[in-house]
Amino acid sequence: MSQPLVQFRNVQKSYDGENLVVKDLNLNVAQGEFLTLLGPSGSGKTTSLLMLAGFETATSGEILLDGKPITHIAPEKRNIGMVFQNYALFPHMTVAENVAFPLKVRRVATRDITDRVRQALDKVGLAGFESRRPAQMSGGQQQRVAVARALVFEPKLVLMDEPLSALDKQLREQLQYEIKRLHRDLGLTVVYVTHDQTEALAMSDRVAVFHQGVIQQIDDPIALYEQPRNAFVAQFIGENNAFDGQIDTVNGELCQVRLPDGSLIPAHRVVERGSGERTRLSLRPERVVIEPEAGAVDIRVPARVVDVTYLGKYARVRLRACGLEHFVVAVPNDGRTKALAPTSLINIGWRAHDCRALNAE
Repeated sequence: MSQPLVQFRNVQKSYDGENLVVKDLNLNVAQGEFLTLLGPSGSGKTTSLLMLAGFETATSGEILLDGKPITHIAPEKRNIGMVFQNYALFPHMTVAENVAFPLKVRRVATRDITDRVRQALDKVGLAGFESRRPAQMSGGQQQRVAVARALVFEPKLVLMDEPLSALDKQLREQLQYEIKRLHRDLGLTVVYVTHDQTEALAMSDRVAVFHQGVIQQIDDPIALYEQPRNAFVAQFIGENNAFDGQIDTVNGELCQVRLPDGSLIPAHRVVERGSGERTRLSLRPERVVIEPEAGAVDIRVPARVVDVTYLGKYARVRLRACGLEHFVVAVPNDGRTKALAPTSLINIGWRAHDCRALNAE
């Protein structure tokens, strides 16, 4: 197995000497991987990125790049490209001058700079924009310039800190695709920070979910969504029905969970919990079936419709069920939802393996 390009070894970070923003971080990033650090504000994801970039220093532990410690190496000597949320372009410089800046700092021969700048701008679709200034460009165009500047010196690693958060939805989705194309076509290694779950799932080879300075789970997008390992990940990634109960019986990977109203729910036992222990059940809205046919589900429960919201391709149906006032079901918008009038009583159901018994916290 080849050596990871990036290694965090027992890295910790504290700004005040008492409270750890990053706690005992151990993380490897493979050559050519697109890894996203995802989490809420204050979870430690951006601090981890800044330590890798060299703009923050680890309180303890070690960070290696290509097998070599980089703790005492200045940011500009780490051969890392950086793309910021606010573009960080020089307003008094032209596009060509902005993109050329890293090459001039590295004392690249002047005869080579023009060709490399042209090639970098061509990669991001900005050929012919060399003489413009940032103020003459849209936000999306400015971010493309920032990406070109990060790529122009052919770095080993590219770091991106919330690069698309200031853009509107359509442009953000377009640039997501273009960044992934560059990652694929150029064989880049990318470490990307975002708080946007959809963006993380759409772009990444793997996603590391941060909470309170600790990686809660690191997995590919499908496993992260379909197989969350704890209650925080289940709640943070996508929409989720979460309800608490107590494990009644255990049968291998399955268990029966007794809810506060006394009903029993079959579930897939993700964490080691025995009879009598508390658990939190996680059930995705799209896994719930309204008026299921016999044999299609493992459990049927009654529910009362609260309201129906039409969202184009699907409808979001809010119910009272399983002791929850806000039990959500995602239903394909095929016309059948018109019969779901508020206050009507219906049956819902799901398969046991789609309901995951997680930690109780």
